[in-house]
Amino acid sequence: MWTLSEYLNNMGINGNNNRKSLLRFTTAGSVDDGKSTLIGRLLYDSKSIFEDQMEHIVRSGKRLGREELDLSLLTDGLRAEREQGITIDVAYRYFATPKRKFIIADTPGHIQYTRNMVTGASTADLAVILIDARKGVLEQTIRHSYIASLLDIRHIIFSINKMDMVNWSEAVYNDIKSELVILVKKLDIIDAYYVPISAKYGDNVVDRSANMKWYNGKTFLTLIETIEISKNKNPENKRFPVQTIIRPQTSEHHDYRGYAGRVAGGIFRPGDEVIVLPSMYKSKIKSIDVLGKSLSETNPGDSVAISLEDQIDISRGDMVVSPDDVPVISQTINLMICWFNEKPLNVGGRYLIRLNTNEVGCVIKTVNYRMNIDTLERDFENITVNMNDIANISIKTSKPVFFDKFRKNNITGSLIFIDEGTNETVAAGMIE
Repeated sequence: MWTLSEYLNNMGINGNNNRKSLLRFTTAGSVDDGKSTLIGRLLYDSKSIFEDQMEHIVRSGKRLGREELDLSLLTDGLRAEREQGITIDVAYRYFATPKRKFIIADTPGHIQYTRNMVTGASTADLAVILIDARKGVLEQTIRHSYIASLLDIRHIIFSINKMDMVNWSEAVYNDIKSELVILVKKLDIIDAYYVPISAKYGDNVVDRSANMKWYNGKTFLTLIETIEISKNKNPENKRFPVQTIIRPQTSEHHDYRGYAGRVAGGIFRPGDEVIVLPSMYKSKIKSIDVLGKSLSETNPGDSVAISLEDQIDISRGDMVVSPDDVPVISQTINLMICWFNEKPLNVGGRYLIRLNTNEVGCVIKTVNYRMNIDTLERDFENITVNMNDIANISIKTSKPVFFDKFRKNNITGSLIFIDEGTNETVAAGMIE
């Protein structure tokens, strides 16, 4: 277990170790497949748990009558989760090794919490999907693999867990792996790995297992430390959604007008020619400012204020882009959605959508098909969209909006639906 100073040094917060890459990954799987236990074991064996956290786990385990150390309690933070021994909400954990920093999203396994899995996986570079070796590939395995593919997560680790409960059988592992290989091919997943583990006892999690000498691959920790992430969440296409306008009107900055937001793609530099959507007016970047300093260029993900050489009427929801690479501008959008709400999707109904910093009304025109998760086939007949269903729909917005395909830009190609009456988020969508 780390002391605070050791942990900060390891995370690169102290000292010179601040260039380690960051990997965001999500865990998924059916109920009680051991997702939280895997994360707890990973943190425990890599010495990433504080002493007070360890004491809390021990106390909670005793209160719940657990005879052995239950590392799942590290991530199951809600009282309801600990009492039931399941994960309900998305739990985030941060840790680091000498090679890499990690952000983990531990997501629930119940079908009714599919929306939580979508939330946790939305920013992930890698998906870790657990399979109970006794049960094999289940509906939730297929569901979570499909969602990972839908969210453009190109790297998946299938962790075949609880190998201790099948006598460390290589035959069981091979049978499950064979099914998964077929699934991976069907979903066109680019990069998949298969690791037999026992999260409870730590076999092949951090240290190599003496019980599975037949497995010659990497341990789980070595794999996540060394896997090369090819996914480009910050593409070269220049995209700058405007969030707010900055007008200090001070004596020092009397005429300053800056457009603040977060760079959604590409690199902007002073002097670059740009075009502003939806007005289509052209200008050049005068300066890029942040916290009183001027920058020579931006990086994707930077929060900055951009000022232009010309006085153009720009407001929240507008977008600054390169004149050579303009996104799609349309009132009609076809997209895949995951429906979050208990009320079914209302064809012909009106909803608000938030697309980047833009908020507009829309009408659901058609449900084109609903995905059958069991068969991974498109259902064109039963197209009622209920909670946790995944479907392809077409909408028409109240005014033209600008967007990219989700696989071209995950930020400018994604949106959420909001119920106008309750202000609830009812769906998340990925534009096709």
